[in-house]
Amino acid sequence: MELIVGYPKGSPLVRDYLDGKDQAADFFGRSFSSLEDFRSKATEVDGRFGRAEREAAVQAVLVPPGADETRLEAFVEKGGYMVTTGQQPGLLGGPLYNIYKALTAARLAGVLEERLEKPVIPLFWVSSEDHDWDEARHTEIIGVDNKVHRIELEKLHSEGNPSIHRIEIGSAAQYQIDKFLQLLPDSEFSSDYIKLILESFGPEKTLADSFHLLLQELLGRFGIFFTDAAHPSVKAHSSRMLLEELVRSEELEAILRRTGEGLSSAGYELQVPLLEGGVNLFLEGSAGRERLYRESDGFRLRTSGMHVTLRDVREQHAEDHLVLSPNVLLRPVVESSVFPTLSYVGGPGEIAYFAQLGEYFRAHGVEMPIVYPRCSVTLVEKKIRKILDKFNLPLEFLQKPFHEVASEVAREGVPQEVERAMEGFRESVSQCTEELGQSVNSIDPTLNAGATQVRSQTFSALEELERKILQAIKRENQIGLNQLEKAQLHLYPEGRPAERVQSPFYFLTRYGGAFLEELYNGFEVSL
Repeated sequence: MELIVGYPKGSPLVRDYLDGKDQAADFFGRSFSSLEDFRSKATEVDGRFGRAEREAAVQAVLVPPGADETRLEAFVEKGGYMVTTGQQPGLLGGPLYNIYKALTAARLAGVLEERLEKPVIPLFWVSSEDHDWDEARHTEIIGVDNKVHRIELEKLHSEGNPSIHRIEIGSAAQYQIDKFLQLLPDSEFSSDYIKLILESFGPEKTLADSFHLLLQELLGRFGIFFTDAAHPSVKAHSSRMLLEELVRSEELEAILRRTGEGLSSAGYELQVPLLEGGVNLFLEGSAGRERLYRESDGFRLRTSGMHVTLRDVREQHAEDHLVLSPNVLLRPVVESSVFPTLSYVGGPGEIAYFAQLGEYFRAHGVEMPIVYPRCSVTLVEKKIRKILDKFNLPLEFLQKPFHEVASEVAREGVPQEVERAMEGFRESVSQCTEELGQSVNSIDPTLNAGATQVRSQTFSALEELERKILQAIKRENQIGLNQLEKAQLHLYPEGRPAERVQSPFYFLTRYGGAFLEELYNGFEVSL
């Protein structure tokens, strides 16, 4: 299998950041390609994390099967650091890019450990406090039938939007899991991964539980450790910051708006819109997880419309730290306050919203981690490469709608003598109608329009003939075009990069654990 490795480009802001343009770099502070910037970041982290703080951080770390737990001891003893990444739970592990993020973090951590001569731990943060069940409850897979299948759990029937870590999968999920298993390739590796999937999912488990189990089993051997947004140690160590956000929300919103205005002035769009009066916190209660909004004498809950006072929130939080959680802008700040984070590995959307956070981090007494782009991979299997070579097509060509691809391929199949004849005919018609127009103009100038009409009608008839020629070529090459459509489906399903659609279990059941090894070895990091 061929791996074409790069970085996902994303918005103009992300592209400028990846290209090292000053206009974008100013919003990030440090460069992801500079070893000196990583050394500078390490110094800043050391100013906030001593032995006691690192010991506290380790308490929030989950050790997966295959990971070397002694690495955590060395991390504390020698004053180590972390490279973090993360994702909200997704059904059956979500799409391929979740794996890419984790393995990029592992490779970056390895390189930094060599350069800094200190332990550097890759850490995967599972955002189980998120409440977007509709996003989390589905996965997609291109099955052995060469079709995209969407596998999804039932919608929530309860009131509100509880955090994902509170939602049990339920017995009804088994039908969807079985449906997914039937779509996997049959190979010598299939039984092992089917067993893993079945062991990871059960009616009593939450989607967060299952996500943890799957990813830990797959990635532990690469030295990747895990944590969870709802972990008691994470909640305990971030408690003070969450309450500070509550009290200072107006001031902190103004800081975010100031950065947002700077981004707009530089010609960039905000990845995360700022809502007037919105606090970067959620409060979870009987109506689910709700965003807080400032009011004159307290806060309003966005969905239920309930009013709560500062005292109410503090009392609820004192009883249960899980009721209060950060939104997408505050979460990275919390993460860097709990863990000695050198760098965060993110996709294009994450890179874009980190650009909004530099001053916001500093307002909380933390400096933003260096934002490192995750690797993006186009996986070209041998069967797909044969098809591409047959038609001598570049990969980028297949990003077009297939009817355009098929038409371009058909045009390439038009015999040269036909092309020459049609081009000659066009030139002759143009010349003759011009001569005719000049001739009739002396009789009656209005007749010139008739000559032009003759030319237009002739060209229309010629275009219709050309269309029929292309259709005939397509019919003759239908088998080849079907193959090409199959290749497009595997590379750009429904016009999207496969890494955002395809389940990693398609490749795992096809190639076994060697698939992950190949990815890991293919992700090069140079500093």
